Order: sequence, then structure tokens, then C-alpha cells
Amino acid sequence: MTWIVQHLWLIPSLPVLAAGLSALAKQRNRRFAASVAIASMFLSLLLSLAAFVQVLHFSGKGIEARQVINFPWFQVGNEWLKLGWVLDPLTAVMLVMVTFVGLLIFIYSVEYMAHDENCTRFFCFLSLFAGAMLGVVIANSLLLLFICWEIVGLTSYLLIGFWYHKPSAAAAAKKAFITTRIGDLAFLLGMIWLYSEAGTLLFYDGGTGCLEHSVLIRLVAQTTSIGMAVSTAIGLLVFCGAVGKSGQVPLHVWLPDAMEGPTPVSALIHAATMVAAGVFLIARVYPLMSVHGGIDTSLAPTTARARSSTARTASGMAMNGMRASGPTKHA
Repeated sequence: MTWIVQHLWLIPSLPVLAAGLSALAKQRNRRFAASVAIASMFLSLLLSLAAFVQVLHFSGKGIEARQVINFPWFQVGNEWLKLGWVLDPLTAVMLVMVTFVGLLIFIYSVEYMAHDENCTRFFCFLSLFAGAMLGVVIANSLLLLFICWEIVGLTSYLLIGFWYHKPSAAAAAKKAFITTRIGDLAFLLGMIWLYSEAGTLLFYDGGTGCLEHSVLIRLVAQTTSIGMAVSTAIGLLVFCGAVGKSGQVPLHVWLPDAMEGPTPVSALIHAATMVAAGVFLIARVYPLMSVHGGIDTSLAPTTARARSSTARTASGMAMNGMRASGPTKHA
């Protein structure tokens, strides 16, 4: 096991640490909060690039690129609930994308939020968002992914409603939070069902993970009372979580209102990372959705096309707002 795999947890932990330090800092320490946030994202980017290079190296030599570390979290009866992280090509690409875009967001935010009296709080929320998104990317457990997924939703609520003194911003934040919870409730039900059938929420665990062949064959062989394969039903429930987070019909109504937040949030965070989280979830659990008898594989490209269209629309709306407003002083 290489050093970068053993220490992959540092990539999301650094922004979370920056968020903690910013939360403890006094409100006037804007420069400190911004510096800590940017430094954390820069270090996470360097580690992500190291992970990406390693995956390329292993793939070039024909070595299995997927490396996994699992560990016991706590015991329930006679069973241990395990968490873990995974480094594979999907993880490596997303890590580089999220950290690089995130770093640009943080740098831009320094000037944009320079005259806002709550700048320290803004960088606290932004760093926590980035750490949670990176946690989603490296997770080798659907439970760990869901925990980070919910933190992404919480920080999205806090960032959209950052200027909460504006009724429109407060309403937009509540709308985004409640709408995405609808999809997340279905996601939670799918996760519980998957655990009851597979006995694990680890994606890869030496042949016994919920995305590995032996478990998938067992899931597709079982049917529900309406004749639907269990793998199909679970896949549809998980898919609902992606629909909410990526702003797809009919849970798309929150996305335009996300522009009520500061421009770095509306133009870049929601268009470049959070909206991508739903597509990443589908890509991560794709073996469950593509197993014979499960969800038709055409769902994946359809979702990707829909997300791309939604993201372009959100980006265009917010970038127009950026050009029109620029850095301004806010009460």
C-alpha cells in the first residue's frame, strides 16, 4: 500500500481543519481565514495530483489501479460497521477537478468578499463545503458518502442563505434544503435496504463489497412484491438522491434560487462541484445500476447529459450576475 493511499484521508481533512480554525477565529481576522482556506485547498490539490499520478502509473503498467483501506467504526451487536476510502481512476479525476476548481473559487472569493463584515464566516462555510465534497469523492462506504453528502447539503444551505438578512436569500436557502432532503430521504431508504440485503455498505471489500460481483448477483436474483429486481429498486432510490443534488426534474426548482448566495457560491460551487455530486454518485454505484436485470445502463448517459445542461444554465446565469455586479460591499 503506497503512502498516498494510506494518507488519502488528508485531502478532505485539510479543508475541514481550515473550517474549524476559521470558526474559532474572531470575525475581524479575515486575512487569517482566507489564508488558511486557500492553503488547505492548495495542499489538497497537491495530494490529489500525487494520487492522480499514481493511478496513471499503475494503469500504464497494467497494475490494478483500485486501492482500498477499510477500518471498523463501531460495533452493532455482533457486527462491525466499517468505513473506508478508495483510490481508483474515478476518485483521482474527481479529486483533481474539485480541488483545482475549489482553489480558484477560494482565490476569487478573497477579493469579492473583502468588504463583507462576515468574510471569516464565509470562508469557514466554504472550507467545510469543500472538505465534505472531497469526502464524498474518496468514500469507499455508502454510509460515509451519505454523511459527507449531508454535510454538503448543510453547507449549501448556509452558503445560499449567507446574506440571511435578505428575505429572498433566507427563502432560497430553505427551498434548496427542503427540496434536496426529498431526494436524500429516498437515498437513505435505499441505503438501509442495501445494507439489509448485502450486509455491508462498503463498496469494495475483497470480493464481499456491495458493488462486487458476488453481492450484485444475489441482489439481482431477488425480486420485490411487484416483480421488480431488488437491485433495480435500490438503484432507483439511490438515483433519487442524485436527482435532488444535481437539480434534475422534478427536484430542480431550488437551483435558480441558489443565485441569492454570494457569486462564488452561485456561479462556481453549485455549477462546478455540488451539481456534479449527483453524477458522481451514479458513476460510483454504476455497477449496481448496470447489473443484468437492474436499471438500464442508458440512465447514466441520460443523467450526465441532463446534469451538463443544468450546470451550463446555472453557470451562465451566475456568470452574467458576476459580470454585472462584481465585488461589492454588503451590509
